[in-house]
Amino acid sequence: MPVVAVYPGTFDPITNGHSDLVARASGLFDKVIVAIAASPSKAPLFDLEHRIRLAEQVLDKHNNVEICGFADLLVDFVRKRQANVILRGLRVVSDFEFEMQLASMNRHLAPEIETLFLTPSEKSSFISSSLVKEIASHRGDVSEFVNSLVVKELSDKYSA
Repeated sequence: MPVVAVYPGTFDPITNGHSDLVARASGLFDKVIVAIAASPSKAPLFDLEHRIRLAEQVLDKHNNVEICGFADLLVDFVRKRQANVILRGLRVVSDFEFEMQLASMNRHLAPEIETLFLTPSEKSSFISSSLVKEIASHRGDVSEFVNSLVVKELSDKYSA
């Protein structure tokens, strides 16, 4: 059975930290599914289709990476995709408690699915989508934190 990892998140917007984790995961797993959550309760800046399209463009060099959206329970999505790993990123210590709670709940709901954590490279450990959006909303330079395609999309969004 191939090892398929699902990397879930809102990716609003996709950052260099996300890209770093996907690049490293694509070398570890037979297939990586970047699962972009609809997350309407989080009021994302970009709609789901837009986030999927951006992720596809940013991550297009990885042959074993698939991008798709989902709106159901994560473990149900993972099962439907016949994956066996949920991959989560841990940037800072403050992420750990929440991520452990999620991993424990997912293990309770689906004991056959493992959760693995990857930490980002040091150069991207401080980058978060929330911080990128905040900087971009004030017309700050986010080019160090996101792909140039995302820079343009953020600029267009906040200049409207």
